[in-house]
Amino acid sequence: MSSRIGVDIGGTFTDFILYDESGNTVTIDKIPTTPSSPEIAVVEVIKRNLDADALSKVDFFLHGTTVGLNALLERKGSKVGLICTKGFRDTLEIRRGDRDEMYNLFWQPSPPLVPRYLRIEIEERLLADGNTHTPLNKDQIKEACKFFIKEEVTSVAIAYINSYTNKKHELDTEKIFRDNGFKGQISLSSMVSGEYREYERTTTTVIDAFVKDRMSNYLNSLKKQLNSIGFKGSFLVTRSGSGSMTFDEAEDRPFETIMSGPVAGAEGAGELSRKLENINLVTADVGGTSFDTCLIINGRPQIQFEGKIVGLPVQSPWVDVRSIGAGGGSIAYLDEGGLIRSGPQSSGAVPGPACYGKGGKKPTTTDAAFFLGMLGEGKLASGLELNKSFAEEALISVGGKINLSAHDTAKGILKISSSNMADAIREITIEQGIDPRELKLLAFGGAGPLMSNLIAEELDIKEIIVPPFSGNFSAWGLLGADLLQMNARTKILRLSDESINECNNILKELFSELEKRQKIDFSASNQIKEVALDMRWMGQEHTITLKLEKEKDGKISLNSNQLKDLFMNEYLRTFGSKLDTIVEIVSTRASLRVPLPRKSETGNIKQDDIKITNNKIKCYSFKKDEIIDFNIVSRSDLKSDSSGPIIIVESTAITYVDANYDVKKDKDNNLIINNREM
Repeated sequence: MSSRIGVDIGGTFTDFILYDESGNTVTIDKIPTTPSSPEIAVVEVIKRNLDADALSKVDFFLHGTTVGLNALLERKGSKVGLICTKGFRDTLEIRRGDRDEMYNLFWQPSPPLVPRYLRIEIEERLLADGNTHTPLNKDQIKEACKFFIKEEVTSVAIAYINSYTNKKHELDTEKIFRDNGFKGQISLSSMVSGEYREYERTTTTVIDAFVKDRMSNYLNSLKKQLNSIGFKGSFLVTRSGSGSMTFDEAEDRPFETIMSGPVAGAEGAGELSRKLENINLVTADVGGTSFDTCLIINGRPQIQFEGKIVGLPVQSPWVDVRSIGAGGGSIAYLDEGGLIRSGPQSSGAVPGPACYGKGGKKPTTTDAAFFLGMLGEGKLASGLELNKSFAEEALISVGGKINLSAHDTAKGILKISSSNMADAIREITIEQGIDPRELKLLAFGGAGPLMSNLIAEELDIKEIIVPPFSGNFSAWGLLGADLLQMNARTKILRLSDESINECNNILKELFSELEKRQKIDFSASNQIKEVALDMRWMGQEHTITLKLEKEKDGKISLNSNQLKDLFMNEYLRTFGSKLDTIVEIVSTRASLRVPLPRKSETGNIKQDDIKITNNKIKCYSFKKDEIIDFNIVSRSDLKSDSSGPIIIVESTAITYVDANYDVKKDKDNNLIINNREM
């Protein structure tokens, strides 16, 4: 039998969940995040729920963290030096020569993480086929090493042109640095990425070097503290590209954890989709600080293989999660034109929304919802009782300046927030050729169920799903995050039966590398090998990734005609057209998945109950545009089939069901909310 802990650190709260398979029980909790030292909240919430003896029997600790992401956002990382091929010193500043904001005359690119004086050119050159054109100048490398030591560089990124085809020059450079006394971190582009595109690969290597010390220090500190209070199991952290990895591997490859935090909810959504026969979902994860959304198609989160963080490209698989600054703690204000805006600034855990009575004076989404009656009686599981007069005062401080009442200001804030969230969902769906009206909305996070009706109305989505322990759903998602490793290699081939054989040879090498990288011993029979290809029409610059779902043994069994048909169908679905020209394979991708022990059906949930003193409350109905009576019921007491208007209360979230919706529970205790007018 298996027990495991999941802890997800958010901008406002740190969420905890314990799953004990032996008793089929789930324990949930949350406490305010400690931004300066995130591990403090992690250790505190575990100690609050488990003594040393109980903790020693837990098999897995799974963690979602934003430490790497915060290092980039705050630019607080290692002092990095870059070693590159002669003539490529300014790659980080030349970039692709384009503009992220074409019509913004004042746009400036993000400054590189390595200043120019710490970017050293080395005479060497590899050709695109991996053969040596110019030998490595070892004397220049020795001089560069001395210079970096003198400048107190703590981390070095080595990125040579075409090294994705041949690692030798980078490995030799690393050895020379070690032989000449460099004690800091070293990141090799050939280890970071096996793909072409020099700028993206170099930047990703620099990011890896930049966050490596900070991530390593954090993980080691957390590991020591948890061991000191009794934990003896395996430490896992979620990967940006879904799944999880060991702490040891995360220290070696921290660039793969940059989006670790937002991925946890996507993992849970994927598992829920597979439980519900692979239904297609779009998520609405509304926390205290941000709104995250992702697509779940055929039971899996959608993966992209290149993205941007703070204007810097990252050439690494990651779940396609779109985030905006819109959460329960988002602050409302008047812009220069006198219009109400909401976010991205947040009140955070301290001081929090004005209605918390902890010193917050600015109106937030939570204040607006509470003032309109959407939070029921305003009693939280922590014992805190919300103060309506504080919320009203904060709302008037903004709305009063444009002659709006507190009521109208609250309505406006919620409509603006839900509109912003709906726009993020449109972006992630419509740009991929998917109609959001054909999806089901999965709402979770502390404020997701609260906002779900408004978001669904904006998008004409008929059905909403609110999972059990929805306020801690991201932490729950961690518990099913399989161990997963990904690898890729670029080799451009015209599609043919011969090129498929070449891809299979590449796959054999990629899977061999992944197996060597494993830090935990697992039975080979328990491993799942997954295959994907980046493909395009000849003459195109970018590709689409074709996942070969039926290829389970790590090689491609399809012939070239079958593969071309799959590519053409996917291209047509995405872009609405297809070409009549040669198809190329650009990159071959391998994934090695080791499933964690499966969780059984949702069992008994241990959580603090919310005591309801009145079964009705006056609340604003967006459907009827008036204050009406809403029923209030705890989630555990909800009848199988109920109709809105109703407010459903649980310890970590509140679900708002307007007058035009029906709600029922399914066999797994999910709330299924349907618009009966659609």
